Formats: sequence, structure tokens, C-alpha cells
Amino acid sequence: MRKRLIIGLFILAGIAITTIILLDRWISWDTAPYIYEDIEKLPARDVGMVLGTSKYYTSGVTNLYYSYRIKGAAEAYRSGKVKYLLLSGDNGAHNYNEPINMRKDLIKEGVPASKIVLDFAGFRTLDSVVRTKKVFDTDNFTIITQRFHCERAVFIAKHKGIDAQCLAVPTPEGMYRVRAREVFARLGALADLYILKREPKFLGEQESIPAPIKMPDGIKGYPAVSPEEINKLN
Repeated sequence: MRKRLIIGLFILAGIAITTIILLDRWISWDTAPYIYEDIEKLPARDVGMVLGTSKYYTSGVTNLYYSYRIKGAAEAYRSGKVKYLLLSGDNGAHNYNEPINMRKDLIKEGVPASKIVLDFAGFRTLDSVVRTKKVFDTDNFTIITQRFHCERAVFIAKHKGIDAQCLAVPTPEGMYRVRAREVFARLGALADLYILKREPKFLGEQESIPAPIKMPDGIKGYPAVSPEEINKLN
């Protein structure tokens, strides 16, 4: 009896693992036609939406995922593949602000401040993708991030009826744990889309790109930006 139970558990575990792998591969296969690694082959779009991440690891070491996204976004602008850059990220605390950090570094890379728009409510990939259409009135845009992230972002866009493509920037070598976490992030995305039917935490009024930088204050689900950070933008 015990032997049968153990065998049954192994079979169930095998089915679960196989299903997870197949779902992961399905997302990669389904989105492949919309992802470009060669910027020369990337169709031009008006807006490039850069998915945010932290600039530094907790150890203080520079996050190469961040660096590659900044360089890729700057190259996309300089090559004329995008006219504006929408920087979408988390602004959950006054000492942690992904869009402002990205803005500073893109300006250092030569992107004019007038060509940069900030989205402070990109808490998750789903929020960033859907807000680009619903809040920033942009349905035909280029997402800029690493390939594995491209696949999840484009999959979300397709499910939501959004016309998006992705510029896949380099992925740091040896980051196997990040890719392993991505498998579970994809399972979460599938649950959000097909089971929970989730929408962005915050939407707000629609504004077309180009748009002035808006610093919301006191709106639930959309963290405030401190006066010091506003001054840094000027």
C-alpha cells in the first residue's frame, strides 16, 4: 500500500512538473514572432516602454539587468526605432524609485528629457503593459527588457488585446535562479489572466504621449513622489 502511494505521488509530481514545463515553453513559443534581439530588424514604433527593475542589488553591486535595459532603450531611441520612452516601474518608497532612476541614466545616455515619460504605477508587468494602453493611450508599442521577461510581457499584452512587440536586451550570464523564478512568475501570470482576471492596481485618467510628468499625491495605489524627487527632475 505504501509503495503504491509513493509511486502515485511520483506520478503526480511528474505530471505537475511536465505541465509546468509545457506551459513555460508554450508562452515562449506563442510570443516568439513578436520578440527581436537584432535592433536593425525591430519595426519602428512611436513608444518604447521600459520595464523597471532596481539599479542595484542589496549588496550594492550594479544590477546588470537594469544596465542592459537602459543601454537597449537608449539605442532604440538613437536608432529611431522609438520616438518616446515610457519608463514604467515601482515607486513604493521615497528611497526607491525605478522610473526616476531610469530617467536620470537615460538622460546621461543622451536621450532628451522631453522624450521621456514616467509611469510611477508599474508595480507588476501586468500593470505596466495594461497601463501603457489604458492610461497612456498607446496600443502599438515596443517593450524593452530581457528575453524571458519579453515573453511574459508580450503574452500578457496578447491576452489583453494589446499590440506590442519586444526588444530583447542581453541577459547577464549565469543567472539561472532568475530564470527559475520566471517559471513561477509565468504561472502567476497565467493565474492572473485566466483565473483571477486581474487588472492593474491603479489606472487613473488617460493621457496621451507625449505627456507632462505628473506627480500624484495621496491617491490610493499610486505612491506619492517626494518634493526632493520632483526637484531632481528639473
